[in-house]
Formats: sequence, C-alpha cells, structure tokens
Amino acid sequence: MTETTESVVDDVLDDAANEVMAKEDTGNQILQWVSVAALVYFLICAVGLIGSGFKTATGDEAKEMFEFATNPFAGLVVGTVATALIQSSSTVTSIIVGLVAGGLPVSVAVPMVMGANIGTSITNTIVSLGHVREKKEFARAFSAATVHDFFNLLSVVIFLPLEMMFGLLEHLGKMLAGIFVVEDASMKGMNFVKAATAPVVNTAKHSVEGLPDGLGGSLLILVGIVMIFITIHYVGKLLKQLMVGRAKDIMHAAIGKGPVSGIFSGTLVTVLVQSSSTTTSLMVPLAGSGAFGLKQIYPFTLGANIGTCITALLAATAVDGNQAAALQIAFIHLTYNVLGVLVIYGIPFLRFLPVKAAEWLGATAAENKLVALAYIIGVFFLIPGLCLGFSSIL
Repeated sequence: MTETTESVVDDVLDDAANEVMAKEDTGNQILQWVSVAALVYFLICAVGLIGSGFKTATGDEAKEMFEFATNPFAGLVVGTVATALIQSSSTVTSIIVGLVAGGLPVSVAVPMVMGANIGTSITNTIVSLGHVREKKEFARAFSAATVHDFFNLLSVVIFLPLEMMFGLLEHLGKMLAGIFVVEDASMKGMNFVKAATAPVVNTAKHSVEGLPDGLGGSLLILVGIVMIFITIHYVGKLLKQLMVGRAKDIMHAAIGKGPVSGIFSGTLVTVLVQSSSTTTSLMVPLAGSGAFGLKQIYPFTLGANIGTCITALLAATAVDGNQAAALQIAFIHLTYNVLGVLVIYGIPFLRFLPVKAAEWLGATAAENKLVALAYIIGVFFLIPGLCLGFSSIL
C-alpha cells in the first residue's frame, strides 16, 4: 500500500470515528435533557408532597404554629441561615412554596424569601477566597462577590419596612397570582402538570394513611425535602454540563454592552443553569483576573437575582394544597427581585452604593485576610443569630 493510499484510509477512518463520536455526544445530550425533564417532574412532585404533608400534620392549626414568626426578623433569619447552610436559594424557596401550599401564612413566608436572597450570596463569596494569595486579584474578586451581598442587604433595608407597614409585596403577589387562579382552583381541567404529578403525590399520601396525622404528615414533608435536595442538586449538575459553556459565551458577549444587556443576560444564564450561585460564581474569576470591571459585572449579578425565581414559579404550578397561596409567594419572590433592580439601579443615588461598599470591603479584606473570614461568619451567621435573639425579646 502506498503512502498516499494509507493517508486516504487514515482520513476515512478518522472521519468515521469522528462521526461515531458526534452521534454518541448527541445521544448523551438527549439522554441528559430527558433526565433534566424527569428531575423537574420529581421536583414538582416533591413540593406537592411538602404541601400535602404540612396540611396533614397541622390541620387547621398552621397559623397558630407560626405565631412565633409574626416578627419578620425571625422569618428573615430562617431564610438567610437555611440558604447559607444549604447554599441553594432554589432549594429553600421551593420548600417555602410547599409549606405555603400546606398552610404556612404568606405574611410569614415573605421575610423568609428575602432571607434566602441574602443567604445565597455566600457561595460566590467563598469562591472568591480562591484568589486570596494575590493581593490585587483578591481585592477585585472579593468585591465582585460581595456586591451581590450588598445589593440584597440594601433590598431588604428598603422593602422589609414597606412590607411590614403596607404589605406591598403580599398585595402585588396576590394580584399576579389572581391572573392564574380563579376561586382557589387554578385552571381546573387544564392543569396538566398537576394531573401528571397526582399519581406520585396521591400514592405517597395513601402510603401514610394508617399513621397518625402528625407522623404521616411529617414523613411526607421529610420525603419531599429530601427529593428537593436530590433533584435540584442533579438538575444543577446536568445543566452545568449542558449549558455552562454556552452560559459563559452569553456572559462574555453581554458584559460591557450596557446595564440592560447585562441584566437580561444574567437572567437568561441563571434560567439556563437553574442556579444564581453558579451565575455569580462564574463572574468572580473574570473580575479577579481584571478582564471586567465591577461596574460591568454588577448588572449581570442583578439579572441572576431575577433568573433564580423560575424554580419557585415552576414549583408552584402543581402543588397539592392551596395553589393560590403557593403561586402568590412565588410571584412575591419574582416581584421582590424585579422591584429591587428597578428601585436600586433605577435611582441614581442608590445605584452604585453596593459597588462602592463592595470595593471598600474588597480593598480592606485584601489588606487583612481575617476581615474576609469575619465578614462571612458575621453576615451569614452571627448577625442573623443576634437578630433572632433580638426578635424573641420583642
């Protein structure tokens, strides 16, 4: 066989091998998307189980059980600490949606949702510690991570008092939920998602019928929470494999093209990867390397806050229990994050307060690394603990 012939044969074999690999990749991607769809289905079932279990366990006494949390500081602390420990606001808000469907008062749940926004910021703050060896790099990375914290804290400072005085978010959420719900019967006969999840939820309910209500309901809640942990973990893992490359392309294309483009792209990327922590963590190395400035990255962070609301909205579509209330708290989550962007970024003197605070903290932490550690412990655990103690006195 001549060298030319051998070369042609090698090229043909290489082409055939590449074609087989391409088909395998396509097959793997299809399988991954099918897995994502199945996991989303089980996520909705899990939220339904929590709602059903909470309703079974508490009966008509749900409001009385949460009288201790009528002080909004308690709800804020619960949401913050739970999310900081779990490192997933999607998980916490999905659990909250299920609890509201089972009877948790919406007024108690609103501060919990606000707290979840604060708690989710811990992930990218921890990611920034990976740059701690290089002083300038760490200052930029820590600033990019904590701008999310300062924005969410400022949002709470503005909207929690308004909620306490006027019930602003509660009314807006109820109005939006009312578009989809008629007399607590959301689209009866047309809610295919609820019909599809009913076999799993009803089977689980029947399996605990012989147990006392408190025990049976608690088991359903526990199973639902475990399912939410598992499904969100694996959905995030699969979507990162499928979408993070594309998400990075979107991010690189959008950052620097103006705030509207940044906010929209941050929202889109977070919807694609189903995790605001992932979105914001992707930006930290870019900031640390100096590829983008903090003012360029800031709008992208705001979009991540909006995009993360998709999980709670999805979870509320087919809950077992009070769907009107479940949709209301999901829309409250969305409304709160959208209004936060409109008010804080829309008002000139508020717009760059989080940026200035983050730049100052980044520079300070770069000079003394213990400041970074004290900040993480203080904001996410110590201060919430003190607030909880203060709220118990009131």
